[in-house]
Amino acid sequence: MSWLTFRPTLIVVALATVAGFFIAGNLFWLDTSVLMAIYALMALSVGVSFGLCGILSVAQAAFAALGAYCTAILSTHYGAPPMVGLLVAVALPAAFAYPFARLVTNMSHLGLAMATLLFSSMFDIVLREGGDFTGGYIGLSGLPPLPGPMDAGWLHGLVWGIVALVTLMLTLLYASPYGAGLKSVRNDALRAAADGIDVAHARSVALSLSAGIAGLAGWLYAHYISYLGPDSLGSSMSISVLLMAMVGGVTTVLGPILGAVALTLLSTLLPGAESAGMFYGGALLLVLLIAPKGLMSLRDLLPARSAAKGGQR
Repeated sequence: MSWLTFRPTLIVVALATVAGFFIAGNLFWLDTSVLMAIYALMALSVGVSFGLCGILSVAQAAFAALGAYCTAILSTHYGAPPMVGLLVAVALPAAFAYPFARLVTNMSHLGLAMATLLFSSMFDIVLREGGDFTGGYIGLSGLPPLPGPMDAGWLHGLVWGIVALVTLMLTLLYASPYGAGLKSVRNDALRAAADGIDVAHARSVALSLSAGIAGLAGWLYAHYISYLGPDSLGSSMSISVLLMAMVGGVTTVLGPILGAVALTLLSTLLPGAESAGMFYGGALLLVLLIAPKGLMSLRDLLPARSAAKGGQR
């Protein structure tokens, strides 16, 4: 195992450290950075399900909301500390996603997207009609903060440290023989089955891991915001993180993180709320036209051009 295996993790750590140095003391950008890291985790969950195994899920925000509501209910109703909520917030979405994937992952991409969107809608109804247990339409407030000092710089380091750990885990998975098997399921399920891979099990494991990462993002979101309502992690968030992963490069480890950073910065810096949608949509269209495989694919252009020039000479 060479140092190149750890390069994505080192890049995340280095960029988060440099960014922390420049935005230290600026509460607005520190808050943006924390939310950016949470979106990066959700985009990474898309990378596992769609980029690694070809499962087009539009339920990532629902999995995050499931984890977030688990820790919120445990904290507000039963007085459980956030670290106890963390275990449930990761384990329950992962445990639910495995049998759910067994039911829906044999569908076409369109059918799978519709099935996961339907699940998101049903889960949203459950949250709104849950009464005092889920907070109903009002939501749950007064959640305890994340562990550690209540300092914006500390929270910046904490959330990006978690992103770095997840990046390391996924880098090792992508480079492993099991990760190669998941990629073969994405590329050609029939060939993977002929090679002896249990396709249904592989897809279920991928969606389960993806849901666990989304639940982790939901745990961070709930305890950082200290409030959780039915609109906090709605279906539109699933679409947003799917776009983040695709814009950055859904088949790579760093791509979803890059997409989350780029689109969060874009939405933050856009002028005026009235024209934000036009600029946002135009920027997305431009990126997808220039780099259909995501921003990470742009790194392949320079070597290709150099090789082409060398051939011409």
